[in-house]
Amino acid sequence: MSVPTKPAIPAARDFTDPDLYEERMPFEEFAELRRTSRLWWCATPDSRQPFGDDGYWVASRHADVKYVSTHPELFGSSPNTALVRFGPNVTRDDLDMQKVIMLNADAPDHTKMRNIVQRGFTPRSINALESVLKERTRRIVSEAVQRGSGNFVTDLAGELPLQAIADLIGVPQEDRWKLFEWSNTMTGYDDPDLNVSEEDGKNASIELLVYAMELAAKRHEHPEDDIVTKLIQADRGDGFGKLNDDEFGFFVVMLVVAGNETTRNAITHGMQAFFDNPAQWELYKKERPKTAADEIVRWATPIISFQRTALADTSVGDVEVAAGQRVVMLYSSANYDETVIGDPHTFDISRDPNPHLGFGGGGPHYCLGANLAKMEINLMFEALAELAPGLGSDGPARRLRSAWINGIKSLPVRYA
Repeated sequence: MSVPTKPAIPAARDFTDPDLYEERMPFEEFAELRRTSRLWWCATPDSRQPFGDDGYWVASRHADVKYVSTHPELFGSSPNTALVRFGPNVTRDDLDMQKVIMLNADAPDHTKMRNIVQRGFTPRSINALESVLKERTRRIVSEAVQRGSGNFVTDLAGELPLQAIADLIGVPQEDRWKLFEWSNTMTGYDDPDLNVSEEDGKNASIELLVYAMELAAKRHEHPEDDIVTKLIQADRGDGFGKLNDDEFGFFVVMLVVAGNETTRNAITHGMQAFFDNPAQWELYKKERPKTAADEIVRWATPIISFQRTALADTSVGDVEVAAGQRVVMLYSSANYDETVIGDPHTFDISRDPNPHLGFGGGGPHYCLGANLAKMEINLMFEALAELAPGLGSDGPARRLRSAWINGIKSLPVRYA
C-alpha cells in the first residue's frame, strides 16, 4: 500500500487556532502530519494576525523542530516574535514592541541578555532554593489536605510556582497572587471564561512592568543577596554588564509568564496522568524515580508551539522555506514522535532516556528555568506521595482555550 504524499488534513486547518485545543490535543492530526510531511504549509489568508503574511509552515517532527531551534543563523525570533498568535486587534507596531522581551530577541541582543540573566539560574542559585521550597511545598499540600477537596490548579499546582518565583526575584509572598492575576490576564485573552480583553492584557503587562521597575529601584537603593541585585548591579567582571531597568522589567514579565504558566500546567497534567494511570502513581509512591519529572514535562508539553521566521532563503530537508516565512514548531507533536519516543502515548515515569523537547528544541532559547521547573515538579509529587497518597479525581478537568498554552483551568480533586 502506497503512503500518501499529502496529509489527510483539511487545507483550512489552522494549528494556531485556539478552538482546536479547547477540548483536546489533536494527536491524530499531529501523527498524520509527521507521517506524511517534512513541513506542511498552512494557509491563513483571513487570520487577522499582525504578521502580514498568508500562512506559515508547520514543523511537526522531532528532528525538524530541533533543527529549526538549533539554527539561529537561519531562523530567528525577532522578525515576528516567538508567539504564534495574537488577539485580532494587535497591530504590527504592538508586535514590534514585543521584541524587547528575551524570548523574542535574536543575537546579539538575546546573547547579551541571556548571559546576564543566567547569573540567577546557576546550579548554586537554584539549589539554594530547594530547602525553602521543600518546606513551602509540604505546607501547601498539608493545607490542601485539611480542606478535604478543592481545585488542584489553584490549591497546589499554581501555588508552588508562584512562591518559587516570589522567592527567586524577591517579591513579598503577600504579593504573589498579583503575579498570578497579571499572568492569567496577559495570556488568557483567547478564553471567554476568563473574561479578559486584549486591553486588559496590555494593562496587566504595564502593571507588572511598573511593579518590576519599582522592585529594581528598591534594590538600587538597598542591594540584597538575590537575583534582582545580581541582574541590575554593575559589571561583575564577566564582561556582560547589567540589565537596565526596562530590560529587567521585561525579563520579569517573561519569568512570571514562563515560570508560572508552564510549571503550573506541567504539574496539573502530571496529576491528571497519574489519575488516568493509577499503576504509575503506585510506582511513584514506591520508588520516586528521578525520571518522573521529565516524563511529566514530555506528557504535558505545556507550550504547544512557538515560531521562528526564516532569516534568508533556506530549507528544512527537501522543503524550501523563503526568507520571511514563519515556521511553527509543534512541541506537542514532536514529543509524541514515534521515531524518537518509543510508545509515546504510554505515560511511563521510568522512561530513560527521554529526549523530549518540553523545554524547547535546544539552541539559544532553551529554557533557562528547566532545572527549577523539574525541582518544583519533584517536590510537589514527593509531598503528595507522602502527605496525600490517596488523593483522587473529583470531576473532569477543564481545559484552557489557548493557541499556544496547553493549560488546565480547573481539576477538581479529593485530597484524602
